[in-house]
Amino acid sequence: MRYNRNFQNTPKARPDLVIRPLVAEDEEAWRKLWSGYLTFYEAELSDAVTTATFARILADDQATMRGRLLEIDGKPQGLVHFVTHRHCWRVEKVCYLQDLYANPEVRGGGLGRALIEAVYAEADRMGTPTVYWMTQEFNATARKLYDRIGMLTPFIEYDRPE
Repeated sequence: MRYNRNFQNTPKARPDLVIRPLVAEDEEAWRKLWSGYLTFYEAELSDAVTTATFARILADDQATMRGRLLEIDGKPQGLVHFVTHRHCWRVEKVCYLQDLYANPEVRGGGLGRALIEAVYAEADRMGTPTVYWMTQEFNATARKLYDRIGMLTPFIEYDRPE
């Protein structure tokens, strides 16, 4: 998916919803959300990877990896991680939205959209207007949202075999 810079259809503001940068004190809540995300994708990561991921997000040099926490009435309910990097086809950097998750108990209220729009806003602020992401083919609910706020590309991803 690619971010369409002309996208302007923003949902109504929700005063109960806050999206903010992750801080060290968020680790316990972040780990619960991260675990839910990994469970959804049927993925298992070692504690060392989880610890390193959180540390990278909090690193002083956030030039590449960032994380945001979504709160509803002060309770953590979602997360998004994104990475900026150089690109051979652009002068400016691009932004890869790597992980997006909302607590299943509160889905359907525009949380995914709010998290993506937070990344869009940060990408624009950083001068990296190109935002892209991937999802698994079976993730039909998320793909309905992505079809509204992104542009499906014809690219197919390949990974190096282990």
